[in-house]
Amino acid sequence: MAQIVGHNPSSVHAPAGGYSMGLELSQHRRLLFVSGQVPENTDGSVPEGFEAQCEQAWRNVIAVLAAAGLGVTHLVKVTTFLTDLDQVVANRAVRRKMLGGHEPALTVVIAETVDSKWLLEIEAIAAE
Repeated sequence: MAQIVGHNPSSVHAPAGGYSMGLELSQHRRLLFVSGQVPENTDGSVPEGFEAQCEQAWRNVIAVLAAAGLGVTHLVKVTTFLTDLDQVVANRAVRRKMLGGHEPALTVVIAETVDSKWLLEIEAIAAE
């Protein structure tokens, strides 16, 4: 089982949104790289509104983790691509709810998605 240790040095501004500045991974057996997950349901439909889309993208990430026999506590790095700076607070709230207190290393980027109906995309790395 991987040992995951968070590093939040006092010489760096404290994380503001439920994440770790760095995670050290030792004794891991495997790594899982989760491709960018978009907010589409299995039928290809896209939920209305940012929070619903954010929850769906997270459900997709969690489904990929589960397919590998892993869960959110195995996440070591998450990159979220938002389409609008105004989504940051809602994104943080949904992420905290979906991760249940787990705080991986995190990057949030404002970018354009491939399909304009997607308001975000989430990619991740998990370890065991």
